[in-house]
Amino acid sequence: MEHFLNYITWNPDPILFHLGPLAIRWYAICWIIGLALGYVYMQKLYKEQGIPDEKFEPLFLYPFIAILVGARLGHCLFYEPEVWLQNAKTMFEIVVPIHIFDDGSWKFTGYQGLASHGGVIGLLISIALYCRKYKVNGWVLLDNMGIISGITACFIRLGNLMNSEIIGKVTDVPWAFIFLRDDALPRHPGQLYEAIAYICIFAFIYSIYKKKGPQSVGNGLYFGLCLTLIFTFRFFVEYAKEIQVASEANLPIDMGQILSIPFILIGLASIWHAYSVSKKEINK
Repeated sequence: MEHFLNYITWNPDPILFHLGPLAIRWYAICWIIGLALGYVYMQKLYKEQGIPDEKFEPLFLYPFIAILVGARLGHCLFYEPEVWLQNAKTMFEIVVPIHIFDDGSWKFTGYQGLASHGGVIGLLISIALYCRKYKVNGWVLLDNMGIISGITACFIRLGNLMNSEIIGKVTDVPWAFIFLRDDALPRHPGQLYEAIAYICIFAFIYSIYKKKGPQSVGNGLYFGLCLTLIFTFRFFVEYAKEIQVASEANLPIDMGQILSIPFILIGLASIWHAYSVSKKEINK
């Protein structure tokens, strides 16, 4: 390990500060920052596209709840069903962020375990409900979500980094992180790889939108680019990451890769839809 002095020793306190008995974690702060930036950029897109303010105001609540619920259920059902579906107590702890001890006492834990794939499923369901109630064109909203999602995904992965979770495989690359809360071996900083990729994807898609203008929204191009780029990267970065649960060791590809494939296909279908719409408009 000749590169040892180049490695980054990583052991931040996952708790930023306390409010009485309540611990405020870096992870929660990163989620809030990511969602807040998404809110700001979405509001900007709505104004540029002339969508009324009254249709924007309820938009934040739908995705916020749906992403949190979907991400939590996704982790518990996709990755650890044998843990969370044992009995009524563990199923209760899926929804309520506490741990109940055998003596009846309890401890606030927060939602320790959120899966991005479940969050995306929750987001898509919330978009369908929102569009139906507020009569917003579904493709317009999906494209707008596609434009901004990368920035939110970036901060979620930074939250994982602050938690020293979703670590990479052991490596000798000079930029390896030594996660002292794990086994103190030099590992790929998989969370950082994803965070950098997602902010670059956001910048790339947003630059296309700025070049093409608001009139380019509504055919599925940006939604398709977002899903295809993010989940294609997610598929391949899994090779540099440790498996999340032991049950994945027996799979030909891990659960993150399995769950990424449908989203890649949906993304490609959306891009094809955008191409088909543009072709019809040219031939008119």
